[in-house]
Amino acid sequence: MSSEMEKTLADLGVAVQAYQASVDDYDRESARLLGVNETDLRCLELLTTEGEQSPRELSVKLALTTGSVTAMLDRLAKLDLLVRSPHPVDRRKVVVRLTDTAEQRIYELIGPLIEEGSATIGAKYDVPQLELVIDFLRTNTAIQERHTERLRNYRGGSTGASQARA
Repeated sequence: MSSEMEKTLADLGVAVQAYQASVDDYDRESARLLGVNETDLRCLELLTTEGEQSPRELSVKLALTTGSVTAMLDRLAKLDLLVRSPHPVDRRKVVVRLTDTAEQRIYELIGPLIEEGSATIGAKYDVPQLELVIDFLRTNTAIQERHTERLRNYRGGSTGASQARA
């Protein structure tokens, strides 16, 4: 690998870390304003982007136990952010969806970011450049997801948390 490539990859790593930190900060502030925790916020994001979900689907996507999902859904329903409804085909099952109140509150928070981002990025980059960025993000997301799964299944050496309990 050339030194130019090494430097560019290092610069890219720093830029990605800075972007991730800014996303984490934005998510924390959004969660604070909605009165939810970060896992609850991730659930709301899934319902916003993917539409209604079953509690089981949310359990898998959030890597939570069914009991944890039930407690989370109870909290979010109490805040009028989601509702449970009978499944449209299998009445024994339940689906979860955002309330109109949740959609409005979420849009109030994220709408300005989307609008400014679209205007700024759309003015700065052309379609082929954006397609390259999309490819980069999809590739990086796939790598990140593989390593998240690796960490979920990690049974190796001690971590600080496990050492602290020992």
